[in-house]
Amino acid sequence: MPRGAALAAWAALLAALLAPGALARAGEADDVIRFHQARVARDPDDPSSYTRLGHAYVQKARESGDVTYYGLAEAAYRKALDAGARGPAASAALAALGAVAIAQHRFADAIAHAERALGAEPGDATAYAVLGDAHVEIGEYDKAAAAYARLAPLRGPRHPHARLAYLAFVRGEPDEALRAMRGAVAAARAAGAGREHRAWNATQLGALLFDTGALAAAADAYRDALAAFPGYHAAHAGLARVEAARGRPEAAIAGYRRALAVIPLPQYAAALGDCLARLGRADEARRQYELVEYIGRLGALNQVIHNRELALFYADHDVKPAEAVALARKELEVRRDIYTYDVLAWALLKAGRPAEALAAMQQALRLGTRDARLAFHAGMIHHALGDAPRAREHLARALAINPEFHVLHADRARRTLATLQGAAGRRAP
Repeated sequence: MPRGAALAAWAALLAALLAPGALARAGEADDVIRFHQARVARDPDDPSSYTRLGHAYVQKARESGDVTYYGLAEAAYRKALDAGARGPAASAALAALGAVAIAQHRFADAIAHAERALGAEPGDATAYAVLGDAHVEIGEYDKAAAAYARLAPLRGPRHPHARLAYLAFVRGEPDEALRAMRGAVAAARAAGAGREHRAWNATQLGALLFDTGALAAAADAYRDALAAFPGYHAAHAGLARVEAARGRPEAAIAGYRRALAVIPLPQYAAALGDCLARLGRADEARRQYELVEYIGRLGALNQVIHNRELALFYADHDVKPAEAVALARKELEVRRDIYTYDVLAWALLKAGRPAEALAAMQQALRLGTRDARLAFHAGMIHHALGDAPRAREHLARALAINPEFHVLHADRARRTLATLQGAAGRRAP
C-alpha cells in the first residue's frame, strides 16, 4: 500500500465523495481547467466556479503527479471562500483546502480546515475523509478510524473502501485490506467513475498485492490500471517493480523510464538506479541517483514533501548518513506515522546508532504491520545489536511475506539470514 494517505485524500475529494461524472475524465482536466477559468473571469463573485476550478487543478495533479497544481488548487479554494461561500459551499472549499494541505504535508492545517468545514456543514463526508487522512499521516490511527467510521454508511464509490484497506494493512490485517481494496475497485467500476480514478484504485490494489507477495495478481492489477488510463505513471512504476521482483530488470528499467517520462518522482529514479546497479551498469545508476537528489531539492515544496523519500534513499545506499537522520527527524516533526519511524530507524542504523534505531523501529512495528520492508529493517537492526534470534525472526518474516520485496535488499536479507542460520547451526550441540 502507499506509505501514507495523501493520495487517498485526492481520491475522496474528486471521485469517491462526489457524484460520478461530476469531474473530468482522464485526459480532460486541461479542458475543464480552461472552462472554469473562463467562468471565474466572467463571474468573479461565484464561489462554486472557483471550487470547481480547484477540483480541476487537483484532477490534473492526480493525472500528472505535478505538485505545482496543489498551489493553484489552494488559491482557487481560497478565492471561493473570499467570494462569500457559505454553508455547504464553504464546507466543500474548506475540506478541499484540507486535502491540499495533506499533499503539502501540512497535516495540522489539514485537520484545522476539516474541522472548520464540519463547523460550516456538520456531517460533511469529504471533511471527515480529510480529517481521517490527516490523522493517519500523524500516526493517530484510532482517530483516523473514528473519522472513517462516519463514512461507513455511504455506498458505492462514496464508501471509504481504500481508506479502510490502508488502515487494515497497517494494523496487520492484509486479507481484510485486500477485501476492502477489491471493494473499492468494484465500486468505482460499477459507478462509472472516471478513468483516472479507476486506474488509481487498481494501482492501489496492485501495490497491496505486491506487498503481500502476490506478484502475478499485482501485475494484473497494474495492467488493469493502464488499460483504464494509458500512461498512468504510478501503474507503470508498479508494473516495473513487479518485473524487477520477477528477475526481469530490463523490463523493469523500461517501465520506470515510462513513469519518469510522465513525472520525475525521486522514488522512480531511485528504483531505476537500483535496477541498473543490479545489472552492473554503475555509471547509468549513478546518474539516476544524482537525479533523486536533484528532484528532492528542486523547489521549496519538493524539499518538504520528499524528505522521507530522500532520507530512505540515503540510508538504502549508505550515503550521507547524518543527513538521512536529519531529514527523517525533520519529517517526524510533522508526520509521526509508522513509516516515518521506520525510515528514521533505518537511517539511525546506517549512521552507526543501532540502539536508537531499535527504539524508533519499535514505534514502526507497534501496530503489527506485516510489511517486508519493516521486517527487513528490524532484522538488520537486531543483527547489528548482536541479537541473532530476533534478527533471524524478522528476516525470515520479511522473506515469507514477499521473497522479492526489493530489487537489492531481498538478496541481502537472504544472505544475512543464511549467515545467521549457519552460525546457529554451528553452535547447536
